[in-house]
Amino acid sequence: MDQFSSGAVRAPSLEARFAPLFAEIAAGAVEREQHRELAREPVRALLDAGFGRLRVPGEAGGLGASLRESFALLRTLAAADSNIPQIVRAHFAFVEGRRQKPGASGGWFDVINDGALFGAAMAERSAETAVKTTLRETSEGWVLDGTKYYSTGTLYADWIVVWAINDTARVHAAVRADSPGVTRVDDWDGFGQRLTGSGTTIFDHVAVPAAHILDQTPLTELPAPDYLGAYYQQFHNTALAGIAQAVLRDALEFVRPRTRLFGVPGKVIQRDDPVVQGVVGRLSTLAFSTAALVDTVSDALAAAEPFWEKGETRHPAIETAQEIAFKAQQIIVEQTLEAATLLFEVGGASATSETRRYDRHWRNARVLASHNPAAQRQRELGDLALNGTRLWTPYFEGLKRQNAAAGRVTA
Repeated sequence: MDQFSSGAVRAPSLEARFAPLFAEIAAGAVEREQHRELAREPVRALLDAGFGRLRVPGEAGGLGASLRESFALLRTLAAADSNIPQIVRAHFAFVEGRRQKPGASGGWFDVINDGALFGAAMAERSAETAVKTTLRETSEGWVLDGTKYYSTGTLYADWIVVWAINDTARVHAAVRADSPGVTRVDDWDGFGQRLTGSGTTIFDHVAVPAAHILDQTPLTELPAPDYLGAYYQQFHNTALAGIAQAVLRDALEFVRPRTRLFGVPGKVIQRDDPVVQGVVGRLSTLAFSTAALVDTVSDALAAAEPFWEKGETRHPAIETAQEIAFKAQQIIVEQTLEAATLLFEVGGASATSETRRYDRHWRNARVLASHNPAAQRQRELGDLALNGTRLWTPYFEGLKRQNAAAGRVTA
């Protein structure tokens, strides 16, 4: 059970179901990190145990977990290996999107219940933030061409959710990862989250059945609804909070057996040293605080969930959930990075041994925090508080400029 919960009520059966797997994943995390060994076996074991259908409704054959239950489990998984929640992030968001359209989602729920994993291919490398990948209707059917980067989870995936454009719309399509013309490259070179499979995905004249086109939205609209934007950010919040939990775990395991203390000759029980106790006390506080903030965001998303599922995508509850997710992110980032640095105060130079790989906590947290720079979000939160300016306004203004240059009118 997650000892840092701020009071979440979770189904014991779900905790019992996945706890042994989480323990196995934690046991192999350091070795995978040392050898940059992709976590294929742990991910497949989770899927075989039903983890990928946590949020599939019970009536559709899933486990029917609540938002708070699912994020609590993901936080514990992140404490075991913070790469893995990021690997499944696009998958869970795909499920969330299908929950909003249950009438058209039964087939996809069946695919998920059979153990399939969905990855994502959305971002691209270019001189501007834009989608250049195309999905065109030809005499042969729909054809996908383009190159994506930061394709998180795609190396592990059975299906890839792709953002593309045609002449008038932004298109989301599901593509089988083994389709002819799909090439997945393990070239992610970040110094943290190194096992997430966030490299390049190439689509070269890939045939896409019309039934696999998920939706189309005008190029003049934002690419993702606010609810899913907040949901995606909650995954980063959750992974960071799991890292803070892992830091405390490693500090306790490091300190308890030690009988040497810096600057004191002879045999000294380190766990009785007031300085070490103070450091561990601070680490326990940071683990609790970050977990509590994650639960707060989960509750805000849960309050917005009924409106999302009814299609009320601009409901105030959704905007509130997004604001809370962004505010929590500011604190979770700072506190997790503090914890990952403070860990080394309990052990001196011996804590820096590469056999322990305690450095992975800071590296992973720093990379997670860098995906959506907190400084940008902080400025937007300030503009919201001072002037009532909606979040994502800078993105929307940039989108309007792009559309104006292309002769399109943004709503």
